[in-house]
Amino acid sequence: MLTSIKKTTKSFLAKVLIFIIILPFLFWGMGDVFRGGNQNILATIDSEKISVQKFEEYVNRLNLSEEQRVNLKKNDLLNKILYDYVGKKIIELEIKDQGISLSNLSLKKFITNDEIFQKDKKFVRTLYEKFLLESGISAPVFEKNIAEQEKKRQLLTFLSEGIILPASLIQKEFESENQIKIIQYLELDEFYKKNKIKDEEIKKTYESNKKLFVQEFKKINYIELLPSSLTGQTEYNETYFGKLDDIENSILDGVKMNSFVKEFNLSLEEINETNRFKKNKAGKDIKKINDILFSRLFSSSIINKPELINIKNKYYLSEVVKIEKINRSLDDVKIKESIIAQLKIKNVIESNTDIVRKMSEGKFEKEQFDKFSKDSGVIIKKITLQNIKDESIFGKDIIKEIFKIKDDEMQLVTDSSFSKNYIIFSEKTRKLPFSENTKDYEKYKSKAKLSLANQIYSTFDKTMNDRYKVDINQKVLSRVKNTL
Repeated sequence: MLTSIKKTTKSFLAKVLIFIIILPFLFWGMGDVFRGGNQNILATIDSEKISVQKFEEYVNRLNLSEEQRVNLKKNDLLNKILYDYVGKKIIELEIKDQGISLSNLSLKKFITNDEIFQKDKKFVRTLYEKFLLESGISAPVFEKNIAEQEKKRQLLTFLSEGIILPASLIQKEFESENQIKIIQYLELDEFYKKNKIKDEEIKKTYESNKKLFVQEFKKINYIELLPSSLTGQTEYNETYFGKLDDIENSILDGVKMNSFVKEFNLSLEEINETNRFKKNKAGKDIKKINDILFSRLFSSSIINKPELINIKNKYYLSEVVKIEKINRSLDDVKIKESIIAQLKIKNVIESNTDIVRKMSEGKFEKEQFDKFSKDSGVIIKKITLQNIKDESIFGKDIIKEIFKIKDDEMQLVTDSSFSKNYIIFSEKTRKLPFSENTKDYEKYKSKAKLSLANQIYSTFDKTMNDRYKVDINQKVLSRVKNTL
């Protein structure tokens, strides 16, 4: 369940599944439980009701592709999404029952103390906003995720309180990182580079996915609402904010942009037919405009409806005047490059999956490892890794996986983007001596405690189905499948 899925995602095949589906699957043993009742209630957890509306909002936030939405009616994908949603709700209930909470001040400290958002050890808000913009996620959603993860961590801490750790567990954590490991490896990327993508394959992919290659160009009018424009004064006072409230209410009443222009004698700024990359149809950059402001202006998809925007306590009035959708052809270099990149990833995934399957069936061992090298022309390389922080050849995440491989065993290891792919054969491992006087002893003690807490959480996880009664209204679920 919660913990088993964590273990599964460590395997290559699970990475492939997550890469293709782009969804976390969390399976709760709910059984065959049909209940009639309210047609707008999809499920209940004890007395907690899950409405169709809330679940549909959750599904929409997953940004499923058109193909995945079509397949919702054909396979059990929607069921899996529902199990994931119910699982998260059960965890929320358990956290609430345990009285675990996170104050706004604590949440603020988590974010401002993150090195990603700091410069010279000081929080820089523009770095935070840039991260949100590039990630395509809003601040409320990101902060909610941070809060949920911290509450889960606190739940783990609660479950592990009072644990007396066996010395063997601490030693195990130490030895997992402090090894001298001799490995042989094949760098599969050398092999994959030789595979050329054929023109007919590119064309076929383009024809099958034409809807994905539509580009929007928008014409937008906007202006910063300064106090001088609304009140004739320079201060951001009560009168100014009162005017902003009046404008917001007028927008809700259907008042058009021209009315505001006339009332306050506004001179609008124009952005003429630009795409989301701030380029016009000729591919030239438009006039300079703040990235965050432009992103907010461009995000609107309703024509001729004014919108009041607040960015870092600056207020803007904007309106999308025109939206034009243009199909991008294969003559567009970027489209062709994008298709080629996706096809290369697809080929890598298929080849990696085949190798992993052969490994699991015992058909790819050291003999096949050597033969693959000879047949493909990829040289077997050998290296001695001094510790888990030895990143002279491999990245951080790949090194961690390598140090888990037992001697005389083989594993295919890849990064999350499938840009680095290796077959690793562990030849020999030498573990370093350990005692209570070992440097960073307390660090490994904390890691061992966390690992044990996760095991306890696994047992705790299995009991939660007994504690919470979950009913699914199958008729409503069937109806949802046909409407999404």
